[in-house]
Amino acid sequence: MSAFINGLENILFLDIETASSEADFDQLPARLKEEWIKKENLIKPKEEDIEPGALFFKRAGIYAEFGKVICVGVGYFHFDAKNEKLEFRTKSFSEENEYDTLEGFVQLLNKKAWVLCAHNGKEFDFPYLSRRILINRIPLPEPLQIAGKKPWEVRHLDTLELWKFGDYKHYTRLELLAAIFDIPTSKEGIDGSQVNETYYIKEDLKTIRQYCIRDVWVTAQIYLAFQGLPPEMEMEVVNKDDSE
Repeated sequence: MSAFINGLENILFLDIETASSEADFDQLPARLKEEWIKKENLIKPKEEDIEPGALFFKRAGIYAEFGKVICVGVGYFHFDAKNEKLEFRTKSFSEENEYDTLEGFVQLLNKKAWVLCAHNGKEFDFPYLSRRILINRIPLPEPLQIAGKKPWEVRHLDTLELWKFGDYKHYTRLELLAAIFDIPTSKEGIDGSQVNETYYIKEDLKTIRQYCIRDVWVTAQIYLAFQGLPPEMEMEVVNKDDSE
């Protein structure tokens, strides 16, 4: 068990929440307006006639070129040898300015040779973070540098990919995995489809942070389940946001 814990402490579980770069399409610079309209023509339902920019508020947040990171939630396991207990320490990076949010996250990544783990991380979280970090003119931290590396040199884990076992036919939601492994999740709060509204209209960043950290915790529990560990494994959750 001790060897497993040592390896576990090197994994940084994460989740990101994103929003459209602006609250309204009309606030975009002219060049980006033109590019969004081109994107919109590709993603809108066929034969549907819509006003230019109509899908911006609802859809732009999932594209790094037209969205922004509003919260990065992270968590990692730590074994307290003195008290002989396993802790899961969580923290969120979520500032009013995206640059400050990403800069804080990058500082954490630069502290050690982390192995990054997220659900659908290889398709969404990792590339989205990398693009937004570069757009903000922040040097890309080593754990996100994959250019020129062999597959086994990239320290990225993806619970969605692990669950596929080589099957690329479908997407499995985090909530579905939590359900089949009987991992408790809160039914309160918001879901991903409500993040933009919660951020721009309700201006409720606290709820977004809580939702993000919840998904980090669930991802970590799913990873433990993949290792065959019993669900009753005892640990203490320490949220560093509460101490700030």
